[in-house]
Amino acid sequence: MQSVDRKMSDKHTDTGHRAASRVLDILELLAATPAGCPLRELSGALDAPKSSLLPLLQTLDRRGYIVQDDAGVYRLGTRILELSGGPGREADLRDIAYPEIKALAAKTGESAILATLTSDHRAVVYIDKVESLHRIRATAAVGETRPLHSTSSGRLLLAHLPAAERKAVIDAIDLTPFTEKTITSRAALGRELEKVREEGFCINIDQSLLGHCAIAAPIRDRGGEVVAACVLSAPKDRVQNTISLLVHEVCAAAGEISRHLGFRGQSETSGNQTGKSGDRAPGPWPRS
Repeated sequence: MQSVDRKMSDKHTDTGHRAASRVLDILELLAATPAGCPLRELSGALDAPKSSLLPLLQTLDRRGYIVQDDAGVYRLGTRILELSGGPGREADLRDIAYPEIKALAAKTGESAILATLTSDHRAVVYIDKVESLHRIRATAAVGETRPLHSTSSGRLLLAHLPAAERKAVIDAIDLTPFTEKTITSRAALGRELEKVREEGFCINIDQSLLGHCAIAAPIRDRGGEVVAACVLSAPKDRVQNTISLLVHEVCAAAGEISRHLGFRGQSETSGNQTGKSGDRAPGPWPRS
């Protein structure tokens, strides 16, 4: 984690209520540090004793404004999203999904991400993540947006929009080429989305970044609507021989999150990695 060098106390705490200012300092610092901060770094960045910060952190944690992980690192909690105007549904989704994406990351050793469409359905946004512990890993920032056509989560979520809206989005978005493998034809994108719907998952290799692989599976709500994507992100070289196994793990995690959201229907992907068509998931080198 990069060292945080923000001495915020002089800026904010000379005037006004000191405790209230300190709380805002904490929230602003964590908002600027998506990977989170342990108490030691918070103390240094805010130029405040650990003993004075700890009661504030404990209160914020109890109220859901921040969370502390097993390593003692603090990060923003879902209550912030609710206050900032983010729908409660998204905050609930993060709460429900986090244990499953954490377990997926632990089981596979790769980064796991929770993604949804932006409000205008023109991009995908990452709303939570658990990063791989490998020194070389695929990373993404919470709140980061990515194009639909060149990402596994983007194509998966686009594939499950109603047909008329899906066509309108395909016609409207720019199909920017990021690598020589990026889909840049609207007809090709349409065919790809049909395959994604049939198979029930999306694999992306080298389309957003050379050497990168991502697998996305749909998360459904009680009514069966696809509301998010569960994503595994990794360097291609490290996972090229285990793609089928990883597809199974991602689909299983997405299925668990869907069940926690109340979905009781038949999943598009089963334990033997079959889609609607009954075809088995691709082997080590699926389509790119």
